[in-house]
Amino acid sequence: MTLAEQPFQQRIFKNRDEIESIWRKQRGECGRIVFTNGCFDILHGGHVMYLDEAKQCGDFLVLGLNDDESVRRLKGEKRPIVPFAERAMVLAGLRSVDVVVGFSEDTPYALIKAIAPHVLVKGGDYQVSDIVGHDLVTAAGGEVRSLAFKPGSSTTSIVDTVVARYGR
Repeated sequence: MTLAEQPFQQRIFKNRDEIESIWRKQRGECGRIVFTNGCFDILHGGHVMYLDEAKQCGDFLVLGLNDDESVRRLKGEKRPIVPFAERAMVLAGLRSVDVVVGFSEDTPYALIKAIAPHVLVKGGDYQVSDIVGHDLVTAAGGEVRSLAFKPGSSTTSIVDTVVARYGR
């Protein structure tokens, strides 16, 4: 059974080590591999639209998901709101996401190197030259894309709305 055919719970990997042996065996069966990453702390419509658009860039979408410690370093001590296991489960349950792989570093550079995607994508608030791993992907003949930004959709604005409405 290929990775894409696994139940969504079996397509969640806590780190690069967990997926590497499987990936070496099954990578060739995945077609055109797309990679994206992020914290995805509170899933919202902008995320879903973005991931659908990312999936359309190829055949198999690998989502690198910041673990809880890296989210705290990037977003502050009060984040994440939703723990890694729940974020991973929700994301793996989306039809556009084929595999979720956690990473603990501040950037997914090592994970991108291990996955070796054909296409690397990030949201439209990134310039292609600023996307972590663009050098790896382009050196291998791959493509790097900055997808359209979905204005008004952000976890921070959702949190701010909740705090404004319901207090601390």
